[in-house]
Amino acid sequence: MQKESCIFCKIARKEVPGHIVFENEQVLAFLDLSQVTKGHTLVIPKQHADNLYDLSPEQAQDVFATIPQISRALQQETEAAGMNLLSNTGKVAGQSVSHFHLHLIPRHDKQDGFGAKWEVHNDDYTAEELAELANSIASRI
Repeated sequence: MQKESCIFCKIARKEVPGHIVFENEQVLAFLDLSQVTKGHTLVIPKQHADNLYDLSPEQAQDVFATIPQISRALQQETEAAGMNLLSNTGKVAGQSVSHFHLHLIPRHDKQDGFGAKWEVHNDDYTAEELAELANSIASRI
């Protein structure tokens, strides 16, 4: 099901124009209007899911199955040296549109306009704490 007010659902229904690079029955990929780097593309399920937590296994399979083909085309077109695959879930993570989407961001060098800061916390958790955390997460799956 699609949401009437969702901008990505409107693009999927062709009610709002989008610069579409890929489409099949379940998935749509289009250029992000805010190009972080040239070729920055969003990949969405056509059926609405607010975020990663709401994504069905079938939607995930459909979306992720398209990623190699789309990313290869982006790499060939932009001559990117690398590619970032990113999903933001929740406002704290930077999600601005409540429709699950993956960002494919072609990378050229470390000064191309995209960056992610990774702070490593190697000493914050003991091996025992990590084992306990892994077991707790696994029990929820």
